Amino acid sequence: MAGRNVIWTRTADLQFVGILEYWVKRNQSKTYSKKLVKLVSERTKQIAETPLIYKHTNFKDVRVASLGNFSIYYKVFEKEIIITAFWDNRQDPKNLLSILKNNNK
Repeated sequence: MAGRNVIWTRTADLQFVGILEYWVKRNQSKTYSKKLVKLVSERTKQIAETPLIYKHTNFKDVRVASLGNFSIYYKVFEKEIIITAFWDNRQDPKNLLSILKNNNK
């Protein structure tokens, strides 16, 4: 079966870009951010091909793929994957809860 299209919500995209910018500024180098982009790209391709291999969450139809300190939250549809959040697991989980609740309406 061909992979599904992967679509990032505005929220997830802003989170991912914010994290990349943080690491560029913190490390004074783009090296780590480039590695993270590659890792996320590989993981989203894997999600598109076999979306049901990652864990369910407590939110209806939301799954999570872990990347060490980061997590990708997504929903599976027949022809597409919607990435609802890109999360740094070291952040306050209450903020994530709010984002997932708003994206699950």
